[in-house]
Amino acid sequence: MDTLIGEGGAAGADLIKDSDTANFAADVIQASQETPVIVDFWAPWCGPCKQLGPAIEKAVKEQKGKVRLVKINVDENQSLAGQLRVQSIPAVFAFAGGRPVDGFVGAQPESQLRQFVERLAAAAPGGAQQDDPVIEQMLAEAKTTLEQGDAGTAAGLYSRILELDGASAAALVGLARAAIALGQPDEARQMLDQVPEDMAKDPDVVAARAALALIDDLGETGGPDALRTRVDAEPADLQARYDLARALYARGRADDAMQALIESIRRDREWEDGKARKLLLKIFDALGPAHPLTQKGRRGLSSVLFS
Repeated sequence: MDTLIGEGGAAGADLIKDSDTANFAADVIQASQETPVIVDFWAPWCGPCKQLGPAIEKAVKEQKGKVRLVKINVDENQSLAGQLRVQSIPAVFAFAGGRPVDGFVGAQPESQLRQFVERLAAAAPGGAQQDDPVIEQMLAEAKTTLEQGDAGTAAGLYSRILELDGASAAALVGLARAAIALGQPDEARQMLDQVPEDMAKDPDVVAARAALALIDDLGETGGPDALRTRVDAEPADLQARYDLARALYARGRADDAMQALIESIRRDREWEDGKARKLLLKIFDALGPAHPLTQKGRRGLSSVLFS
């Protein structure tokens, strides 16, 4: 099967097409070496597929050749669907450079579909520029995702941005911060070493370097589960609570670490010359002043100090 659905003559003929298992390598893998390709796995009986299909076709046509769409009927190509682990439909994959780079499952709002297609279009030759609004939108999405605690997804977003724009210092810094959250300080240091010198005072760079310094200061920590058991057994053991905070932060659980420190300060704000408060302030520096967790932590600290 190789039914052309494109419009606008020969130039648009290859824009949207049906394909199958036999032609998948040519229509998707090889084609995506030159132009990003979206693959839509669908079936005639699938209601959400009928909603998604026209919307994604419209979004692809709006890109005027920067992206192609290939449609695969799963009923007629079950082995191909199995190879790509398609378990529910509609399932959409984006290919660039011969490999999958993005995707989603289920019907999506038209605005999100357009954003998805625009991001992929930026991967086309000449598609991504340093000040491209699509790149800016991706950076904002990655930053929000990281602040919400999903460092793995954020790292993937930042990596995708760097594929589109290798000169994006913001993406490099973001990827470094994601690496820190994932417990990969060595990788984070390598990324920060590549940041231009004129960004040394950027708040995100300063915070990332503070986070690495804090990890160095913490050194080896015990397992948080054993320390939590100690704290639960002896709530007044502030050293155990402090060690628990260290272990939690070292494993990317900054929010839980801050709560442990705030509780320690509530119990005895002068313990060990204010050691819990000093560590809490270092965590604030490592997150950066604008981070939602920093703002939450400062509110919690204020409620304890001024209650």
